[in-house]
Amino acid sequence: MSDFPFLLAMIAVPAVGAAAVTALPKGREQTARQLSLGVSLVVLLLAVLATIAFDVGGERFQLTTSVSWIPDFGVDFALGVDGIALVMLLLIGVLVPVVVVASWREEPTGRRSMRAFWAWLLLLESLMVGVFAATDVFLFYVFFEAMLVPMYFLIGSFGGPRRQYAAVKFFLYSLVGGLVMLAAVIGLYVVSANELGEGTFAFDALRQVEIDPGVQKLLFLGFFVAFAIKAPLVPFHTWLPDSGAEAPIGGAVLLVGVLDKVGTFGFIRYCLPLFPDASRELAPYVLVLAVAGILYAALLAMGQSDMKRLVSYTSIAHFGFIALGIFAFTTEATTGAVLYMVNHGIATGLLFLVVGMLIARGGSRLVGDYGGVAAQAPLLAGVFLVAGLASLALPGTNSFVSEFLVLIGSFPTRPVFTVLATVGIVLAALYVLLLYQRTMHGPPRGVLLEPAPEAPAPTTGGGGGATAATATLEAPAAAPARLRVRDLSRRELAVAAPMVALVIALGVYPQPLIDLIEPAVAATMSDVGADPAGVSPEAPVEGTD
Repeated sequence: MSDFPFLLAMIAVPAVGAAAVTALPKGREQTARQLSLGVSLVVLLLAVLATIAFDVGGERFQLTTSVSWIPDFGVDFALGVDGIALVMLLLIGVLVPVVVVASWREEPTGRRSMRAFWAWLLLLESLMVGVFAATDVFLFYVFFEAMLVPMYFLIGSFGGPRRQYAAVKFFLYSLVGGLVMLAAVIGLYVVSANELGEGTFAFDALRQVEIDPGVQKLLFLGFFVAFAIKAPLVPFHTWLPDSGAEAPIGGAVLLVGVLDKVGTFGFIRYCLPLFPDASRELAPYVLVLAVAGILYAALLAMGQSDMKRLVSYTSIAHFGFIALGIFAFTTEATTGAVLYMVNHGIATGLLFLVVGMLIARGGSRLVGDYGGVAAQAPLLAGVFLVAGLASLALPGTNSFVSEFLVLIGSFPTRPVFTVLATVGIVLAALYVLLLYQRTMHGPPRGVLLEPAPEAPAPTTGGGGGATAATATLEAPAAAPARLRVRDLSRRELAVAAPMVALVIALGVYPQPLIDLIEPAVAATMSDVGADPAGVSPEAPVEGTD
């Protein structure tokens, strides 16, 4: 079974599905939905079968496929996965069918047909698989840039009132980062040609190239800027709150659940193994950005009135923890960071979905327009609570194990940064619990109240009766009636149930994912020069001479 081209199939199936959806005649929206769901389930099945075929104790990169693409420049259409990439493919396989079902009743914006929505969604899935499966640096860059196009149209055509602004901002930020990385990719090719006698983009070959430390810094920064924008790290983060707030819910789930992980994945896959000296030397500066992001984004999240922007800021804080784990250079912390990437996609994806369900009922994204929802929609409130607790990494939820591994693995080498990062845990509890309390409990507010009926005009009798003004002041104001908030439908339960199950299952027993991730992380630590305990001999522990 390991000879089957799983990765090529996972790229081709959704790409062909997108073309098939586009070719459907006008008015076949139901067929487009059904076809999209079927295609996404096939990709999920392929991801599961690929995981079964993957040998945890085998070669670093498995399920490989390689076809010569541009031989004059040493470019191959080369695919392969290690444990880190494989868990990301599983995350894509899970999230896309969930997004399809969650968007089942989505209404088109303006004149756009929903067939276009499904087509862009499937094309995005194809490109996301490609970016994690590529083992040729040039091919990775192609997928990295091409991935912007479907997300641009998902935001710009099907998003909120400021969708065009958010889509352009997302595209420009990512494009600028990609162009900087392109310069570094070209530089890497030139360096490989000088060292090997022939230029190459093959990842395994590039790992063997001895690059001058000064050149390493320049190339590292070229890749780092692109990945820091995509992640995003502070101060490259400003596009995410706008894009997350204006994207349709399905697009927002994939944006924070998968697309942003390309940045942190890039740190692990490319920055550390290809530029180990630069990674060690510049790590303290990256950690400053990571911890600043944890604290700054958490404080901004507490002050948000827009629920979608709030969830977007929570993601920036979480990415700070992931970056901390990566640049701590210990196997334990980096394993936690990769696990965090998966668990964040599940927990924050669920939180975005529940927020979308709430917005669909009230028609408003503002926290202050809700209250008392739990009394009328207990299932919705329960799922909201599970998503919120997972987001703040409560023990027993999936995010806790990830955060614990990051912190316990980072402390031996980066104690100061680790202690500062723990403050973010307290802030996370504040912004999550405040959001839940304000929307689910207390009296109903804003959009959940029917306007009070107009009071009849006061009448006055003759002979010394009250004046009209006095009667108006004395008449009690009619209390506004409370609107009925419907609970989760069967379709919404079908969306939420598997996500809740994963939050609990991976919180109780994350070992299968850890077993997949750890060998690839150990190989990466070896590339970067870390000893078995994870401490780089060239990088002293903080607080030591």
